[in-house]
Amino acid sequence: MKIVGIKFDDSDHIFYYYVNDLELKKNVTVIVEDNDVLQFGKVVTDIHPIEDKKLNKELGTVVRIASKKDFTKHLNNLKEAKQALKKCRELVNKYKLDMNIIDAIYTFNQDQLLFHFYADNRVDFRDLARDLASIYKTRIELRQIGVRDKAKMVSGVGLCGQKLCCARFLNEFDSVSISMAKNQNLSLNPTKINGVCGRLLCCLKYEDGCYKECRKGLPNVGQTVKTDNGEGKVISVDILKKTYRVETEKGIIEVNGSN
Repeated sequence: MKIVGIKFDDSDHIFYYYVNDLELKKNVTVIVEDNDVLQFGKVVTDIHPIEDKKLNKELGTVVRIASKKDFTKHLNNLKEAKQALKKCRELVNKYKLDMNIIDAIYTFNQDQLLFHFYADNRVDFRDLARDLASIYKTRIELRQIGVRDKAKMVSGVGLCGQKLCCARFLNEFDSVSISMAKNQNLSLNPTKINGVCGRLLCCLKYEDGCYKECRKGLPNVGQTVKTDNGEGKVISVDILKKTYRVETEKGIIEVNGSN
């Protein structure tokens, strides 16, 4: 099978689809189908051959290369989705619902209008959905998302000064534990180890394996070790450099833990 990477709208996320027999190049706009839903996207990678057994989920298919008519329809969908978002927020205020509408998305054929929203608690939006359905004459879906999903959609800049990983390339969220921060000898100050979403930094998860490997053979802070200057207590550890500093009776020395 052959697959190709597709981006939708202004998102940095790449989703992969089967190509079939189409000849596709980067920056070509296409119509794709996934679970009987059509979407307009842009090709951002070369075509890659892949074995089915290496895929961990079923992929959608590139249906055709987009025409000028398709492109015009896509622009109209974006315009109407923006208007629907404004109307939905007005109705939320009318019904005094405790929910924050994040975005509105039309499928390519406008057979579904999807709204993502964030709320601290469950929301009874039946009246809202009924009004939206009567206005737009299509299937309405209101999908509640968590704080991490909200950060992914809204985007922003992380502590590292770069665009958020979730908005840039992470397609799925892994569980992150406080032990991963401890493995990096990080201060457990929430302002240092939490992302803009208020949850533990996603990068702690995919950096954890590297830190565990580098940490092998290194002592813990406070541990008593033998050195060329005699016994002493470990006062700091640099995991990536694989060195640690030891306080002995003759002074503080730095020891290379990779030896």
